Amino acid sequence: MSEPPAASRRLELAAVVLLALATVATAWSAYQARVWTGEQSQGYSRATAARIAVNRAAALTNRQVQIDVATFVQWVDAHALHRTELDEFYRARFRDEFRPAFAAWIATRPFQNPDAPPTPFAMSEYRLRATQDADRLEARAAADSERAKEANERADNYMLAVVLFASSLFFAGISAKLQSRLVTMVTFLLGAVIFLAGLVWIATIPMST
Repeated sequence: MSEPPAASRRLELAAVVLLALATVATAWSAYQARVWTGEQSQGYSRATAARIAVNRAAALTNRQVQIDVATFVQWVDAHALHRTELDEFYRARFRDEFRPAFAAWIATRPFQNPDAPPTPFAMSEYRLRATQDADRLEARAAADSERAKEANERADNYMLAVVLFASSLFFAGISAKLQSRLVTMVTFLLGAVIFLAGLVWIATIPMST
């Protein structure tokens, strides 16, 4: 029995509407996937740049510590030998960041007090700005890497949405070309269900603007 013309037109119209919606949804999901992929790349680039800066700050920290240690050791030798002028010479050349720790250490009377910290480097006052910069940059790099991972996950999720909408587009397209009414309805409904599943899926994914 042939399909009534009115019912056929309604089904064709529904298929056209589903085709249009699936096409727009596919394009939009592909765009979102591309945007999130770009944000992923930018995030990893920022993380890499931050880690390069971390390495530079760490290298600077090591050099500064070596200078502080070397100057302090020379001062200890001069002090132990009671060479006052040499003592003052090395003390005058302490770096500014080392001076507070040295002063706090001297205040503990380390040459008389057996419980005093062994060196100024054990004092809480010994803080290097380069170390703080390295810690801050490392935290930034970790945050950028985490955001890049999230962006990568969202890009993958949108690519799954592209697959769903493309599948819906396929079923909607072939449903209008089938002769059997039952097969046409089943094919169209399958496309509609996949399309709705795609909509539900992208509703759970953050959107990038």
